[in-house]
Amino acid sequence: MSTPARPANRHHKRPRGEGQWALGYREPLNKNEENKKADDGLNVRQRIIDIYSKRGFDSIDPADLRGRFRWFGLYTQRKPGIDGGKTAILEPEELDDRYFMLRVRIDGGRLSLEQLRVIADISNEYARGTADVTDRQNIQLHWIAIESVPDIWRRLEAVGLSTTEACGDTPRVILGCPLAGIDADEVIDGTEQIREIYDRYIGDKAFSNLPRKFKTAVSGCPAHCTVHEINDVAFVGVVNEQGERGFDVWVGGGLSTNPMFAKRLGAFVRPEQVHEVWAGVAGIFRDYGYRRLRHRARIKFLVNDWGAEKFRQVLETEYLKYALPDGPAPQTPRSGRRDHVGVHPQRDGNFYVGFAPRVGRLDGDTLYRIADIAERHGSARVHTTVEQKMVILDVAPDKVESIVSELEAADLRVNPSTFRRQTMACTGIEYCKLAIVETKATASALIDELERRLPDFAEPLTINVNGCPNSCARIQVADIGLKGQLVVNDKGEQVEGYQVHLGGSVGLNPSFGRKVRGLKATAEELPDYVERVVRNFEKQKNDGETFAEWVQRADEADLK
Repeated sequence: MSTPARPANRHHKRPRGEGQWALGYREPLNKNEENKKADDGLNVRQRIIDIYSKRGFDSIDPADLRGRFRWFGLYTQRKPGIDGGKTAILEPEELDDRYFMLRVRIDGGRLSLEQLRVIADISNEYARGTADVTDRQNIQLHWIAIESVPDIWRRLEAVGLSTTEACGDTPRVILGCPLAGIDADEVIDGTEQIREIYDRYIGDKAFSNLPRKFKTAVSGCPAHCTVHEINDVAFVGVVNEQGERGFDVWVGGGLSTNPMFAKRLGAFVRPEQVHEVWAGVAGIFRDYGYRRLRHRARIKFLVNDWGAEKFRQVLETEYLKYALPDGPAPQTPRSGRRDHVGVHPQRDGNFYVGFAPRVGRLDGDTLYRIADIAERHGSARVHTTVEQKMVILDVAPDKVESIVSELEAADLRVNPSTFRRQTMACTGIEYCKLAIVETKATASALIDELERRLPDFAEPLTINVNGCPNSCARIQVADIGLKGQLVVNDKGEQVEGYQVHLGGSVGLNPSFGRKVRGLKATAEELPDYVERVVRNFEKQKNDGETFAEWVQRADEADLK
């Protein structure tokens, strides 16, 4: 006769099966973990310089090509001409092109004009003019040949930029408000904290073998522009009861196929403590994170299983060796938009000018033009945002009209429609090996069509277009999230299309988008579909009601 002991025992042993180092289980449980144990990803840099760049693509060890190269921001890009139906069928080597996507880290979104021009030079010389601003403030280049990588690194590093740990199971780029230090309403300037984390820990082998990627945000922005709710660790500016300015710490946010919002630890972190707390959280992830299954290896699963109270207790007792005081939650964001587009005053009497490229797509010549426009108008810095936008800082009042005019003439909209302002798209099938459908051109065409059909629509409305289920473009927290997949059209043909998620949001009432049963649209049908839903919203919304709030109460028929 069976007893209850066996299932209880199985449950008791579960951590062992998760491959947590802190519990003594160091043996690699999958191919990725084996590769990392065999050789730290950071060691690939010298092989790229000494061997691969000299001997060419065919000399690259496959474990480096599809693994360790990511530790320096390099992914093989998709071979042209392979349709989305083959994405999940073909082996990686069949999808690989002989060129790379190269991701340039831009921590805090901060770029000088010199740095911007260096990226423009690299784009034109080595990347066929490509340059995309991502929703994590980076710039991505394509068509990079392995032979050119050492020279690219030399040029980037000469101006203080890097690709170190831009990808891989590492601490990736640190998000920061592009207005840090100049926003009249900011709670605290997180610039120094970002710099300190970067200088101390990026490229340090203590944190170069994490279970999966690790995403950080540090900001005192009153608009909460770094979307702390969906980062692995985030420090959010607050003022405590004593009037001290510091940070509220959040852990365990992330999207993809198992979306979860970050949890507040409820602790007040003084500015000088941020780097220690960051290292503690990253250390917990390294030591207690799940390494058995890749899809469960993000810190959000550990936080979800432990809860915020236990996580804080382990952080304080095992890593910090001191207790953090309790602290307040952040203030509610001041507006429904978090992108810093438009002309706004700085605290010093100058203005910042935020503009919207089309779904983050730029090119080398346009980067040059942006730098030249900024310089002519007295600015020495252009920053990136987490919405695939850019901001020129320090524009004198008498030069605002001129700079707006020049940017608009370059199709860099300072006064964009809602659709230009709030539509984002991931890389898509053009270059990404995970993608099933095209995204950038589809989203750009959608913007044009919606501007033509709905010229007076001015409400905030985010439309996020993703080429696969991984949510690089944050589809679950968009008003209209479009997840790429193959669908059948009315002629019975399999074509590119999207599953629709509606009413996702972050902020005061965070929620993941609602999936309406059977709701899919072909790429061709998208303008008709979005127009129909937006018109229903306009007809039915109450005063002050957001699109996400309307979706929660709307009839399914009005969402189709």
